[in-house]
Amino acid sequence: MRTRLFVAALCLVGVVAPSLGSGDPGRSSQSGVRANGQTPPPGSGDRAPFNDSIRIQDMKPRLFFLASDETQGRLADTVGARLAAEWVKSEFWRLGLTPAGPNGSYFQPFDLATATLGSRANALAITDGANERRELTHLTDFYTHRFSASGSAEGPVVFAGFGITSPERNHDDLKGAAIKGAVVLALDHEPGENDPASPFDGVVRAEASGALRKALFAQSRGASALLIVSDVHNHPDAEDFARNARGYWPEQRPRLEPLTLASWMEQVKIPVAQISVEAASALVGGTGKTLADLAKSAEVAGGVTALALPNAYAQIAASVDRHIVPDRNVVGILEGSDPKLKDEVVIICGHYDHNGMDGARVFPGADDDGSGVVAVVEMAEAYVLAAQAGKRPRRSILFAAWDTEERGLLGAWAYAEQPSRPLAKTVAVLNMDMIGRNEEVPEGQGNSARFRGLDVQTAASNNNAINVIGTSKSADLKAATEKANQAFGLELKFRYDNNTSNLMRRSDHWPFLQKGVPALWFHTGLHPDYHTVNDRPERVNYEKMEKITRMIHQMSWDLANADGRPRFEPAKPTSIQ
Repeated sequence: MRTRLFVAALCLVGVVAPSLGSGDPGRSSQSGVRANGQTPPPGSGDRAPFNDSIRIQDMKPRLFFLASDETQGRLADTVGARLAAEWVKSEFWRLGLTPAGPNGSYFQPFDLATATLGSRANALAITDGANERRELTHLTDFYTHRFSASGSAEGPVVFAGFGITSPERNHDDLKGAAIKGAVVLALDHEPGENDPASPFDGVVRAEASGALRKALFAQSRGASALLIVSDVHNHPDAEDFARNARGYWPEQRPRLEPLTLASWMEQVKIPVAQISVEAASALVGGTGKTLADLAKSAEVAGGVTALALPNAYAQIAASVDRHIVPDRNVVGILEGSDPKLKDEVVIICGHYDHNGMDGARVFPGADDDGSGVVAVVEMAEAYVLAAQAGKRPRRSILFAAWDTEERGLLGAWAYAEQPSRPLAKTVAVLNMDMIGRNEEVPEGQGNSARFRGLDVQTAASNNNAINVIGTSKSADLKAATEKANQAFGLELKFRYDNNTSNLMRRSDHWPFLQKGVPALWFHTGLHPDYHTVNDRPERVNYEKMEKITRMIHQMSWDLANADGRPRFEPAKPTSIQ
C-alpha cells in the first residue's frame, strides 16, 4: 500500500520515475517540457532566455509533493529520501538533461559511515607529570572518538597547541621532532575563535579545527595517537565530562545518528580520544604550568612548537566498529555551446534531505530545503526550453540535488571530493537552501541557541530580503549577484560571512569554498518554523521564491556566458591578537 501511495504521489505531479536514460534537451520528443502552447518566448538582450518560465503555478505543486507526508521528511537512508531522489531523477530525465553520474546514471553514489563501540575494551592509562600511573575510565575520564581507528598505541605525550596544520594560513602546531611516535595532546577548536580578524575564518569555525582533521594532521607527522581536550582558555566554564561522554555515546541509538564520509573515516589509522580537563591537567603537571597557561600560550600566530611533557606517557586501546551507509546525489548536466568553454561548468544546487519523522510526526522541510530543490528543477526547465529554442549557454550547467546536508553537508562534500567535472573547471557554485520564507528572530530569542548570532527581527522587515553568503571569498560573485538583481529589485543582504551563527559553514556551498571554488549560498533566513513540523509548503512565500529563483537563474546565465570567470579570494593570514 505504501508503495502504491508513493507512485500515486509521483503521478500527481505529472511524472512517474522512468528507467534511466540520457536524452537530448534538443529533442522535444524525449523531453516532457511544457508543450501546452504557453511557452514564453525567448528572452531578448541580456535577459536570460525563458526566465519567465519559472512560475509559481509550477513551483507550488512540486513543493507540495516534495514536502508531503508521503516523502516522510526525507531523512537520509530512508524510503522517503530515496523517493525524493527518484523524483528529482525523474524530473531530470523528463527534461532531457544528460546524466552526470558514473556509468550514464543520474545518481552519484558515495558511502557514509557511522560507528558503534566495539566488543573490545576502550582503555587509557596515563603516567602524569608527577610520574604516577593512572587508569582512566571510559565515558567518565575519556571517550573514544567515533572516527577513531581501532587498535592500541603508546608513547610519550607532547602538547601541540590546537593541533592544526594550515599552510595557507602559515600556521603549524606540529613543528618539531617530538611529534613522531608520540601521543599528541591538542586543544579543541582553534586560535582566535572569538576574534573577527582571525585568519581562521574570523568567528566562523574553520574546517581545519575539526577533530577528524586534527587526527589526520597528527597522523601525517607520525604521531601514534591523538588526545583532545577542551580549550580551557576560551572555554573556562567547568565541564561535566561524564555527561558529555554519555551524550557522545548514548545508551540508545539516536534518531539522527551521527554520520561522516566513509572515505574520511577510512583515512584515520590512529586511535583518537577526548579526555577530561582533569586528566589533561595531570599530564601537563610536570611543566610547572597549568593547562590554562598552555592553552593561552597556543594563541600565537604561526602556531606552537610541540612541547614534550615531562614524565607524561599514555597507553591507549580503541575499539570502534565502522558501519557503511550507501548514499547518493542526483546530478544532471546541460552541455554548453562554446567549443572552448563547454568543459567549464556552473553548478546550480540544493539539498533534498531533511530530518525525517519522530514517531508519527513528520518534519516536512518545505523551506529547508524543498524550496531549493524545486528551484533547481525550475531552472533546469528554463535552460532546456532555451536549448530547444537554440539558445544554449556557452558553458555547461550542472544541476545537483545533494543528500545528507542535514548531517554535515555530506552529499556536497562527497561531490567536492570526487566531482563529476573537475573543480578546476567549475566556474561557480550557486547553492539555494531555504529560499521560501522571511527571516524572523522573535523577541526574547535573539542569541538563543536556535538563533545564536542573529539580531531580533520581524518577518515583515525581511519580506523582500535575501541573505547572500560567501561573497567575502569572491568580490566578482558579489558583483555578479548585484548585476543580476538589477532586474528584480530584491534586498540583498551580505551580513553573515563572519558571524557567530556559523551560517557561513552551514550549507552546501562550504565544501566548495574549502576547495577554492567560488561559491554562494542564497538564503532567506532562519525562522521559528525552521527544523520543526511547521515547515510546511502552505507557509512558503511563493511570490518571493519565484523572484529569487528568477534572479539566480539570470545570474547563472550571466556567469555561463561571460568571457571571464569569477576569482576566488582566500583569506589572507593575519596575526592572532
